[in-house]
Amino acid sequence: FFNSITFFIRVVLNTLETVFIGTPWIVVATLLILLTTLTAGLRAAIYTGAFLAYMGILGFWEKAMITLSLLGAAACFSISIGIPLAIFCARRERAWAIIKPILDFMLTMPSFVFMIPVIAFFGTGKSAAVVMTIICGGTPVVRLTVLGLKGVPEAVREAATAFGAGKWYVLTRVDLPLAAPSIRTGVNQTVMLSLGMVVVASLVGAKGLGEVVLESLQYARFGTGILAGFCILFCAIILDRIVQGGRE
Repeated sequence: FFNSITFFIRVVLNTLETVFIGTPWIVVATLLILLTTLTAGLRAAIYTGAFLAYMGILGFWEKAMITLSLLGAAACFSISIGIPLAIFCARRERAWAIIKPILDFMLTMPSFVFMIPVIAFFGTGKSAAVVMTIICGGTPVVRLTVLGLKGVPEAVREAATAFGAGKWYVLTRVDLPLAAPSIRTGVNQTVMLSLGMVVVASLVGAKGLGEVVLESLQYARFGTGILAGFCILFCAIILDRIVQGGRE
């Protein structure tokens, strides 16, 4: 069972690594800048181009793309599992009463403690790092999606039902659009928390910028560690602008 999960995670990771690393850097950089322009505006796109140039000039490009691949896989799994789970729990108080303590446990338990069962079941490597990132970073999207759906005025839902709307129509045309700001915030926080796990994930064999920071700590290469830390920061800023938007 766990080998099957590991295999599926590896397929997603290999696909993302092919996109980010196998594709010429100029194509990836152009797509990221264009995506930032469409979601956050021209000013954010200029900053994105400067941040990507920083990674390329200092030789962190491939490490940064590996980090984005790990983050992308973890975020995809967290969002694809979290949003349907939140929709299920939003109107079922008994289910939410069961899920909420589990989310609290996942959020408050130190990430190093999760290493023990993750390594026991999934071994070491990138798949284990993705599982750790999902556990530690996947809670905000569930909590904030539930919060957004619970905040939809009942009068609006009753009005839609009164005009003949079915449950699926109410969900897709009323609940989700009105809860969209909260859902986007949850996705944003999940991405940010997942990115914060890259250094911890390097302890279980993940590559990328977290490995550079870890080696810098081990061998007292403080300059390299600080430069790699800025790369992680710039990745966070780029993803925040793309996910959250805020076009000017």
